[in-house]
Amino acid sequence: MAKKDNALDERLWERIERALDSLEYGSIHIVVHDSQVVQIERTEKYRLPAEKAETKYNQARTGR
Repeated sequence: MAKKDNALDERLWERIERALDSLEYGSIHIVVHDSQVVQIERTEKYRLPAEKAETKYNQARTGR
């Protein structure tokens, strides 16, 4: 592998690591065309704590 290819691979890995950094829930999608990585997509999801069904029922009854 040529020196230039090594530098490209290193930058690519750094970008993938940055995309993964602090990702708690979600996905990383790597798009490849003609054996070349052309795009890195990061989809992040935020999970909210679930409320108990009884709490929702009481809120609906009282209108709050």
